[in-house]
Amino acid sequence: MKNLLLLLLLASFTSNAQWTDLFNGKDLKAWKTSENPNSFRVENGELIIEGPRGHLFYEGLNLRNFEVHARVKTYPGANSGLYVCTAFLEKDWPKQGYEIQVNNSHTDWRRTASVYGIQDAKETYVKDGEWFDLNVIVQGNKITTKINGQTVIDYTETAERANGTDPRKLQPGTIAIQAHDPKSKVAYQQIQVREIK
Repeated sequence: MKNLLLLLLLASFTSNAQWTDLFNGKDLKAWKTSENPNSFRVENGELIIEGPRGHLFYEGLNLRNFEVHARVKTYPGANSGLYVCTAFLEKDWPKQGYEIQVNNSHTDWRRTASVYGIQDAKETYVKDGEWFDLNVIVQGNKITTKINGQTVIDYTETAERANGTDPRKLQPGTIAIQAHDPKSKVAYQQIQVREIK
């Protein structure tokens, strides 16, 4: 019994050791904002997104095969997004990579875990005001999104898109968090990434 517990603890430690925390709960060190920096603040260990359109890009990442985990809470009518395989852009919506939607009750029908405008989910899996886990796995030509461990989207990028001129494609890049509009409030408690070999 002791050996089994030890093995479980070691497995847990090994699994946790693979993750890198991108948000330290204190400040936005290593993050760079576009357009409206005041739309992003740290409060009580949480990243609060609230205000006019802007994006918060993590600096120093250039990953191609990876998993992102975020602990998220939406407020009524909120809209946000988690971009993958993207690059910093001073203004406008990020052009490179894919947006993973964060939206449980906004007027936009595309719900949380959608690969926005590419493969969308209409179903709402969690309620506003509840913390939930959002995982995005990018590997090869696939994006898998999960809410609380449940797969929502399994998207396979076509060769036509991969070889085309549209910058919305899987390529080495970073992640970004979206402030959508002044009426949207979203909290992120944890943002982690791990590379997949």
